[in-house]
Amino acid sequence: MPSIKLSDSDLVFHCAADDTILRAGLRAGVPLPYECNVGCCGTCKIELVSGSVEALWGHAPGLTEKDRARGRALACQSRVLSDCTIKAKQREEYRPAHRPQRVFAMLTEAVDVTHDIREFRFHASSPARFLPGQYALLSVPGASGVRAYSMCNLPNDEGDWHFQIKRVPTGAATAALFDRIRAGDVLEIDAPYGMAYLRPGVPRDIVCIAGGSGVSPVVSIARAFAREPELTQAKLHFFYGGRGPRDICGESMLCKLDGWGRRIFFYPVISMPELDTSGLWRGSVGLVHEHVVKTMGESLPQHEVYFAGPPAMAQAVQLMLHEKKVPPAQTHFDRFF
Repeated sequence: MPSIKLSDSDLVFHCAADDTILRAGLRAGVPLPYECNVGCCGTCKIELVSGSVEALWGHAPGLTEKDRARGRALACQSRVLSDCTIKAKQREEYRPAHRPQRVFAMLTEAVDVTHDIREFRFHASSPARFLPGQYALLSVPGASGVRAYSMCNLPNDEGDWHFQIKRVPTGAATAALFDRIRAGDVLEIDAPYGMAYLRPGVPRDIVCIAGGSGVSPVVSIARAFAREPELTQAKLHFFYGGRGPRDICGESMLCKLDGWGRRIFFYPVISMPELDTSGLWRGSVGLVHEHVVKTMGESLPQHEVYFAGPPAMAQAVQLMLHEKKVPPAQTHFDRFF
């Protein structure tokens, strides 16, 4: 198995032929920075000092032509072809609490959450170790590469991995999951990854903001919050945005948690009231990040903020939090594309 040496230290780890430098490093406990894990964000850039690698995605947008000319590569897209020496940043906050592992898991059940979001429940033979809010990489038959999906359940010894996934109209992976994969089928789960996990040691009140399948990690965070002894005096405000009423979900899950209505609160928002064909919508109308500002007011910078959702929503939330002077250390999200 090829070895990888970090040029500025004596640290050496090994990388299997079917693994990537980033994931092999994290499996070895090396705190390599990353975000999307699929080649888009560029956070995991490294410099190849010696040896050779294969790029899984030759034109990954996270790497520019200038980067390539300077011998840089994306750790999440690089398979090693020989022993290598790399120059890579290490940041302690990226040291994994649970080192990622690859397991085979069987689909036991799939339950509709909305018209286009479904909860897929898998079972593996080993414990499901992750932090609430983290994600996994799924190898879906019929789709090239891996797909990042967040867990909606809590870590457990039983080996249960639950994901709330939104159907993408042209997506090969979601087409397979929704239309072809059935109970009893097995696929590979590589987990855990991600930095947008619940910080139980921070006793601030929490704001969660989600849209689309961003509900999945935020529900996991809310479920953990309800059970966390260090957060019994804190409140959690859960904002969920959709286009129309049929896109809204989350309340049926939150209302089962200890603290519902006392310290856990739900705020649904739709952006296209014309989709309310029944005329029964009594919730808020507008963009979800605008409703967060309207509801939380000047208290927002005193909260810990977790958010997940489609890129346009995530960008709008980021800008809003910056404008409202919420400290970056109090904002938690993983960039997906």
